Amino acid sequence: MVIDLRSDTVTLPTSGMREAMMNARLGDDVFGEDPEVNALEKECAELLGMEAAVFCPSGTMTNQIGIRILTQPYDEVICYKGAHIYRYEGGGIAGNSLASVRLLEGNRGRLTADEIAVNINNAQDPHQPITSLVALENTVVREAGSYYRLEEIAVISSFARSKGLKMHLDGARLFHALTETGDAAGDYGNYFDTISICLSKGLGAPVGSVLLCSKALEPKARRMRKALGGGMRQAGFLAAAGRYALKHHIKRLKEDHQRARILGDTLGKASWVQSIMPVDTNIVIFTLNDSVSPQQFLQKLAEFDIKALAFGPQQIRMVTHLDFDDAKLERTVQVVKKMIL
Repeated sequence: MVIDLRSDTVTLPTSGMREAMMNARLGDDVFGEDPEVNALEKECAELLGMEAAVFCPSGTMTNQIGIRILTQPYDEVICYKGAHIYRYEGGGIAGNSLASVRLLEGNRGRLTADEIAVNINNAQDPHQPITSLVALENTVVREAGSYYRLEEIAVISSFARSKGLKMHLDGARLFHALTETGDAAGDYGNYFDTISICLSKGLGAPVGSVLLCSKALEPKARRMRKALGGGMRQAGFLAAAGRYALKHHIKRLKEDHQRARILGDTLGKASWVQSIMPVDTNIVIFTLNDSVSPQQFLQKLAEFDIKALAFGPQQIRMVTHLDFDDAKLERTVQVVKKMIL
């Protein structure tokens, strides 16, 4: 039994999801004629309280489209210094939007209006790029799945818009945050110009993300999707998987969080662990003692058919997901308790 905790992207479609995929109605999505894609986009827009939605192959693409249609070349984007849009999207902001980035410290990746306020450039100063966009991430992948509450987002959005700034949300794991806060997904549309949600992480679909936006922005978003190579033609198979995930896999996310906390508690007691971040959702990040390298740890873990991910100097990440059940949790806990490094 191989236990893969490298990411929640490693899940395989459930039998119910496979059945939904095989029964999908198909058409050409670039012509707007795929029934499953159209249904998915409509459902997502309604779910998040937005006017329109655009189905794309990846969360990187939806983030990059969102940033591109909200900025102009030589603008500046404000985000957390470890944000996915900056750290893990191949320099896309520079390449796709010709924009620079103002990196903020945040509190475990969560920004505040006060921190944003002192980082807005003077638009009349030609030496500085024009600050035009605030990008938040919920949950924050580099901070062990820390999350915003909607009341915090409301304050940031109100301030940003009072300064003429747009708002983008990288909501790759938004439903993990909502599982913890109990906030209404439909209220999110009030505070952002664009929202990216991922179907292939915690929700367990094989491929796909959705960009939410206004009707006015939708043509621009679809044009950018085409320019980036994101037109997928008969994409109904994938859209059907996403629709199934939204219907069946959101409520069960609490199970992933519970297992992550048990795993985190166990790791926190291991002699070879120096520290562990608070486990807020489904991501566990811990720091090894200096005497143990990440490579040594991962090699030892592999002897027990368990996979994890090196996530920085001395750091290891584990992510719980749809395919990590109680049996695999118990196996991992026992290995951690017995492991000597």
